[in-house]
Amino acid sequence: MRLTETINPRTRDIDRVAPLEMVRLIADEDARVAPAVAAEAKQIARAIDAIAERWQRGGRLIYIGAGTSGRLGVLDAAEIPPTFGVPPGRVLAIIAGGARAITQSIEGAEDDAAAGAREIARIKVTPKDTVIGIAASGATPYVLGGMQAAKRRGAFVAGVACNRPSPMQDLADVMIAPLVGPEVIAGSTRLKAGTAQKMVLNMLSTGVMIRQGKTFGNLMVDVQATNAKLRERARRIVETACDLSPEEAGALLARCKGEVKTALVTALARVSPAEARQRLRAANGFVREALRET
Repeated sequence: MRLTETINPRTRDIDRVAPLEMVRLIADEDARVAPAVAAEAKQIARAIDAIAERWQRGGRLIYIGAGTSGRLGVLDAAEIPPTFGVPPGRVLAIIAGGARAITQSIEGAEDDAAAGAREIARIKVTPKDTVIGIAASGATPYVLGGMQAAKRRGAFVAGVACNRPSPMQDLADVMIAPLVGPEVIAGSTRLKAGTAQKMVLNMLSTGVMIRQGKTFGNLMVDVQATNAKLRERARRIVETACDLSPEEAGALLARCKGEVKTALVTALARVSPAEARQRLRAANGFVREALRET
């Protein structure tokens, strides 16, 4: 039996305890997630390196999953563009059952391996792309079909599951398998397994974006300031990085047409916004490189 389907002896009587004890039982189980993810650090780092190399050649990052796993892929794919200024189409998510499955359960869709393969063909996966299969069990046919099709097309293929061994690992160039143990409610992988998968996807996408110069230190310098909250964040980033007052940071951003990276290089290198943009182009968008003397 798969680990994700086994019975958790620590929660056998969870239906007989008071709510506070339920919360403590769930919290105790959740505490097992972070160490399980940390144990996969080397594999996660290997995947970041491989994805970043393909990204630099114009490749895409593509998630494929079903149910909770698929929705986690959709969530990560949706959040990367505004956070890191990534153009539309560079990060995609494929979910069994299509867009309707994001908000509704379409359970039978996960059993169709051919449908997963068709989706990979539809988006014309190439050897420059990365396809990440996400499945708590590591055995979801839809995901395996997509991974097989991606392998045939020469893409880099990674797997994220919470079982080992699993059929997924036979298809993955890098297999990431945080073993979180049996769920609080047997088989409910939206719990610990889902949390572990979310943590892994956070690490993968964030690590790849850092490797692309999307941060300066731990500041998100490619943030797209498309609303009031993000405009305020952009101002704070410039204020913090350049040791400016709020008013000075706002004025500098206005001079730089709201471009955070341009503002940083303008202030820290003491150059004009036009010169800052030129330096950033020569440095492929890396602020630290742009700050070096040319």
